[in-house]
Amino acid sequence: MLKLNEELCIGCGVCEDSCPFAAIEMIDALPVIGESCNLCGACVDNCEVEALSIKLAAISEQADLTDWQGVMVYCEFRRGALAPVSLELLGIGRKLADTKGLQVAAVLIGGGTGDVAKQLIGHGADVVFRVDHEDLTFFSEESYSAILTDLIKENKPEIVLAGATAIGRSFVPAVAITLNAGLTADCTALELRQEDGALLQTRPAFGGNIMATIVCPSHRPQMATVRPKVMKALDFDDTRIGEIVDVEILSKWLDTKIEVVESVVSEETNVNIQESDILISGGRGLESEKGFELISQLADVMDGNVSASRAVVDAGWIPYPHQVGQTGKTVAPKLYIACGISGAVQHVAGMQSSEMIVAINRDQNAPIFDVADYGLVGDINEILPKLIRKIEQKRGE
Repeated sequence: MLKLNEELCIGCGVCEDSCPFAAIEMIDALPVIGESCNLCGACVDNCEVEALSIKLAAISEQADLTDWQGVMVYCEFRRGALAPVSLELLGIGRKLADTKGLQVAAVLIGGGTGDVAKQLIGHGADVVFRVDHEDLTFFSEESYSAILTDLIKENKPEIVLAGATAIGRSFVPAVAITLNAGLTADCTALELRQEDGALLQTRPAFGGNIMATIVCPSHRPQMATVRPKVMKALDFDDTRIGEIVDVEILSKWLDTKIEVVESVVSEETNVNIQESDILISGGRGLESEKGFELISQLADVMDGNVSASRAVVDAGWIPYPHQVGQTGKTVAPKLYIACGISGAVQHVAGMQSSEMIVAINRDQNAPIFDVADYGLVGDINEILPKLIRKIEQKRGE
């Protein structure tokens, strides 16, 4: 908070003039701090007599880190289905927990979840905390935050994982703030440090040009959101035995200022490139929006979907849900065909886990060929029509 030493203040008004948020008002020759103050420090820097100072709230120390054990995974349930990233998180969660012989707990929040809890056990969970209520059918940041926060406080997991999806990114930071915990977003790798068991959380930084590893050694829980398609889900094991705990619904969880009147899914959001086995991706080398007509034709004959680089999304040639890359979606299809994509590191970060990568580009020195399994150097407008005809002929035989 911003503190004023009235004995030092000379009432000059410099702090009022220097506040970029108009949060300070001089009353009776003394500055009065308003609610719009965000502790930017401009007034402190400009106060020559040092009458103003910022006092940060003390960070509470954990009494004993050993009180926190195990891994908790938030398993996202939306529109009546489990998000695939949930099973991927259970896979890495199981790996981390097995390293120390600990338990994996899954948190399932929603309405009408059915047999999903059994599915979570088959994919690696030891216990599933099922919070099922009709009022939780639609996502509510307030309700979901309160539920996950209370479950973490009660069960004290040392590691909490969630998907870096629209929902995960929306409410998990609020949970971290409430718990006074650190949160690493968009992780692409997780492992435990041998000497002390701390979670090493790796994510791209500086536009994907370097990989940063973040550690939170002194506080619990250690929280991370993980990008979809970067971890591997375990195969379903119907012999696994686990516990399903139906959590009693508290009225405070359902007391929210938000009322969902209607949920409408646009056609664009129905495009889920992350679940596609075959992706035909277009870049700036297509030269114009019409280039995507060929991309779409190839996708149709191969029963695949269309994706794109950021450059063409920014140009308005194709909507954002199709974007692959650091600022788009991470994909791992069986086949990824990159057409007219140069191969910037930001794009490669989103598709390098594909089982097979085919690159088509007129520039033989394009970086995309460094990650491609097969490369074709030439004009896309010549290569793609021939490829389409050849596939159609084979299918017609």
